[in-house]
Amino acid sequence: MQEIMLSIMEQFGYLGVFLLIAIENIFPPIPSEAVLLFGGFMTTHAELNIVIMIIAATLGSLVGGIVLYFVGRIFNKERLKKMISGKIGKLLRLKAEDIEKADKWFDEKGNKTVFFCRFIPIVRSLISIPAGMSEMPFGKFLLYTIAGSAIWNTVLLTIGNQLGENWANMLTVFEQYSHITLVVLAIIFAFAGLLFYWKKTNKFLFKRKGYYIEDSSTD
Repeated sequence: MQEIMLSIMEQFGYLGVFLLIAIENIFPPIPSEAVLLFGGFMTTHAELNIVIMIIAATLGSLVGGIVLYFVGRIFNKERLKKMISGKIGKLLRLKAEDIEKADKWFDEKGNKTVFFCRFIPIVRSLISIPAGMSEMPFGKFLLYTIAGSAIWNTVLLTIGNQLGENWANMLTVFEQYSHITLVVLAIIFAFAGLLFYWKKTNKFLFKRKGYYIEDSSTD
C-alpha cells in the first residue's frame, strides 16, 4: 500500500497529498506519517512548496474530519439512547443517563479533546464522530481541527523536508510512537471500562439487597 501512496503523491503532488490525507482521516489504517514525511521530502527535489504542501495536507485533514463529523451528527445521541434502551443497554448495563453524562463531558472538554487528539494515531480521525454526536458547534470543530491538524502536518512535513532522502528513517520512530500510544490508550480504556462496570455492578447489587440509597439531596 505504501508504494501505491508514494506513487500517487509523485504523480499528483499537492492534490495527491490532499486526497491521501482526506482518505486517511476517514480510514485510519492508512499511515499519514508515510504520506507527510514523503511529502516533506518531495519539496526538496521537486517544484513543490512546503507551505502549500502544509495547506494541502491540512485541507485534507479538514475534509476527512468533516465527513466523520456529519456521520456523528446523523448517528446522534438520541439514536444512541434508543439503542441503549433495548437489549444492548441491558447487556452493557448502560442507561440513557450515561449517554447524557458523556455528552455533558464532551460539551465541557470537547474543544481540548478535538485539538489534542489530532496528535494521536487512529484517535485523531475517530474523534470527529463523538464531536458530531454531541453536536459540537461546527465553527469550533473546524477551528480546533484546523489548529491541531496544521501543527501535526507541519511537524511531519518539516521533518521530511529536513531529512531529505533519509525521510524513511523516521518511519520506524513514528511507528514506535503509534504502537506505544495505542497500547497506553488500550490500557486506559480497559481500566476505565472495568472501573465503570465495577461501579455499575456494585450499584445494581446494592439496590437488590436494599443497601443502596439514592441521593435525593437538592442544592
